[in-house]
Amino acid sequence: MQPIDPQANGPQLLYGLRYHVHINTKEEDATFHDQVGYWLYEPATGLIMQSVTIPRGQVVLAGGKAAPDATSFTISARRGDTEFGICSTAFIEHAFRTDSFTLEVTFNPDGTWRYVSDTMLVVRGQAEPFRHRDVNTLTRVAEPTPNPLARIAAASA
Repeated sequence: MQPIDPQANGPQLLYGLRYHVHINTKEEDATFHDQVGYWLYEPATGLIMQSVTIPRGQVVLAGGKAAPDATSFTISARRGDTEFGICSTAFIEHAFRTDSFTLEVTFNPDGTWRYVSDTMLVVRGQAEPFRHRDVNTLTRVAEPTPNPLARIAAASA
């Protein structure tokens, strides 16, 4: 994750991180999962959002609320929701429709953070919806690179 410049939407001010997730399995060199997006936070309202783009033809904008000092929060998105929703290509909608996405994040005292994601899928040919659950703990591997505006502010101080 890398910090981005503050994003202003009129009176709304969002702070964010750009991220990229690239997953390969131990058994294969081929990409198992790839996604890019942003984590965005509006301190004035506590709004937290994650935008997700998956190069199979799907985008998600999930949202929730978090206090600045929160040690955990939950975001979610639902298919058909115009605020925090899921949009897919015709093929994905037909064969692997995603109905909902929920992500619970917990920041641990040791600096790691844990997430639990639940995605409800309707897979063509299966009678019941499929719950895909992913649980992981992430560890920082390097210090972030400050965004350009942070460097300018520090130099003029």
